[in-house]
Amino acid sequence: MFSSNHENDQVFSPEQVLENRGRVAIFIDGSNLFYAALQLGIEIDYTKLLVKLTAGSRLLRSFFYTGVDRTNEKQQGFLLWMRRNGYRVISKDLVQLPDGSKKANLDVEIAVDMMSLVGSYDTAVLVSGDGDLAYAVNAVSYRGVRVEVVSLRSMTSDSLINVADRYIDLDSITEDIQKNPSRSYTYRPLTGVGSEERDEAQQPS
Repeated sequence: MFSSNHENDQVFSPEQVLENRGRVAIFIDGSNLFYAALQLGIEIDYTKLLVKLTAGSRLLRSFFYTGVDRTNEKQQGFLLWMRRNGYRVISKDLVQLPDGSKKANLDVEIAVDMMSLVGSYDTAVLVSGDGDLAYAVNAVSYRGVRVEVVSLRSMTSDSLINVADRYIDLDSITEDIQKNPSRSYTYRPLTGVGSEERDEAQQPS
């Protein structure tokens, strides 16, 4: 098992790592990121996030995966902003479960995109702690891709960390990606939406 600060034992310095990233593709699990932000007590500034994750490297594309409620105007406004500000939004309609909660799982979409784009990028930045993605991460690694995982340690599967080339705890970069308090806005999800799907929460100012 790797510790949360295992990157301190790496042979290369952070500067050397950034110099050798090549072309970068970013894959963001919207639900996972939102709940990580809740745990940290911050609101994500998605412009700052894109700058931080790209870190001066050449960006192929930044994908944002999320479940959607077509009747939620605030959520639709947020996703429109994302599309116009550097993100390719991949969405799936929320499905209502028998217990009244709503859910949309986009693990398959993330995995397929990571695999299908191999050859077009050199480094994948995966913003998720979902262990179900470990197999896809391992698969693209064997095809020559370097994978960086960014997530909150307490919400991250060891299996995912263990197959990544680099792990970054969101807690260590909060100052670089959070909104200024004076500009914050929080979208409150509709009552009855399942805990995993209250993920489209932050409407940029």
